Amino acid sequence: MNHPVPADRLTITGIETLVVNAEMRNWILVKVLTDQDGLYGWGEASLNWKTAAVTGAISDLAPLVTGLDPRNIEQAVQAMTKHSYYRLGIIGATAISGIEHALWDIFGKSVGLPVWRLLGGQVRDKVRVYTHLGLGDMRAVYETFDHGKLRDQAQKVVAEGYDALKVVFIPYSGHLTGIADRRHVDSLMRTLREAVGEDVDIMIDFHGRPASTAAALGYIEALAPYEPMFCEEPVQPGDTEALLQVTQRANCPIASGERLVGLTEFMPVLRAKAMHVAQPDLNHTGGLLEGKRIAAVAEAEGIGIAPHNPNGPIAGAAALHFDVSTPNFVIQEEMSGAVPWYDDVVSTPMIREGSYWQVPTAPGLGVEINELEAAKHPYKPEVMHSRSAVLADGTIANW
Repeated sequence: MNHPVPADRLTITGIETLVVNAEMRNWILVKVLTDQDGLYGWGEASLNWKTAAVTGAISDLAPLVTGLDPRNIEQAVQAMTKHSYYRLGIIGATAISGIEHALWDIFGKSVGLPVWRLLGGQVRDKVRVYTHLGLGDMRAVYETFDHGKLRDQAQKVVAEGYDALKVVFIPYSGHLTGIADRRHVDSLMRTLREAVGEDVDIMIDFHGRPASTAAALGYIEALAPYEPMFCEEPVQPGDTEALLQVTQRANCPIASGERLVGLTEFMPVLRAKAMHVAQPDLNHTGGLLEGKRIAAVAEAEGIGIAPHNPNGPIAGAAALHFDVSTPNFVIQEEMSGAVPWYDDVVSTPMIREGSYWQVPTAPGLGVEINELEAAKHPYKPEVMHSRSAVLADGTIANW
């Protein structure tokens, strides 16, 4: 709804969280309230396996912004960051991101405009998206190493109209790869390419599993002949030199960045041109303002932006508005319709036609939550997929 308000009167009166269990993941939805009846904003701060920590961080941060004007978004972020005293890691940054999303929602509603207009306006007519195997089934995302299941699930994704998909089938790895593992990766990729054809883009998420550049490059050598759109996070985040070595030697594009927090952590990677595509997660990196800063530096360095987003519906809406307004955007990860009751709990601005989201027109983020329906899906412990990341000799591997 459109809620035009006098420019001199609007304050934050409180912040609430609503946890919704989406079967394989908890959505942490953030509601920022104001002193104008009926004017509030929705954000999202979902972070796998950290639900209690993030909701607690939001409660801790709320007093720092209560009483501020929600339209002064930069000021609110500065208050949460600087007045927290200790540097904030992924949990604090995720909490700030969820609150920040909600402030943009309020701002847009207060002036009757979609958030993308407030972020600089429209730079494209539609937003290209991709999804994962399983269309929301996280077990299919992380646990598909079988050729038959891989083929069937990939064909289902294409049947839903997508012309791009991501898979995670790199083995849990040590510092060196074995011939059998490389050949298995080659055969899986061959099966996948044959299943979807050459008109569908394939992204391979390494998930930081290789423990060395040698291991990462061994798998990339097997994948490159099938022309992936990009190989993602081939080494652990934070090692710019290792990532640069892989990027310089790989015969395909390299993407990374989902686990980096804020422009400060992105800067050394962007300056070094250590990747071809940057993947900030707008749900985790500090919000839309910080995401726009990262995108601007990436653009100056000739690097594209493909935001990471395996999260819930409001994170997707925030990403949509970011994508509409960001010149060096490439493609958007999305998980709309991840559970059968998705549309009962949330109305979103994401209208997909084929492999594209359409540009939204509703004020704010364009999201509304049915809180009564959401209450039917309360918090549950999430599936700990990482428990399976163990090598044959019992060594704990990167998940």
